[in-house]
Amino acid sequence: MRTYLVVMDETEESKQALRFASLRAQKTNGSVHILALVPQQTFNAFGGVQATIEQEARERAEVLANSAAGNIFGEMGKMPVIAVRPGSPAEVIRKYLEEHGEIAALVLGTAKDGGKDPLVSYFSSRANELPCPLYLIPGNLTRERLDELV
Repeated sequence: MRTYLVVMDETEESKQALRFASLRAQKTNGSVHILALVPQQTFNAFGGVQATIEQEARERAEVLANSAAGNIFGEMGKMPVIAVRPGSPAEVIRKYLEEHGEIAALVLGTAKDGGKDPLVSYFSSRANELPCPLYLIPGNLTRERLDELV
């Protein structure tokens, strides 16, 4: 069984990657793991305020991941695995891949306008160090074209 890892955030490119991964999983009788990243805070507030900021960021990531999971369940009839983790995005993804040897591919979406995405840049330049293939899904594909390609 193939397992596809998608990093979920609020961007359209992550939605493209998720659609591709869920369609591939459906065709290969596989599964999808959604990894929602909790953004690192760039400043430190006083104790209670900092904890509140971090909790709100975590809750937002959880809502996003659960919403995406619900969409996949609606289409595939199979619930994806959801993980919400704080930390440096590249480090969190690397660690997740190490912990889950069953991951068959890391699926990332590229920006529609061709802009630079830090995760795409990071992992594409280090693809030879990954324990699985890296799939880059072009952000400019229409839903219909993406469905045709899978």
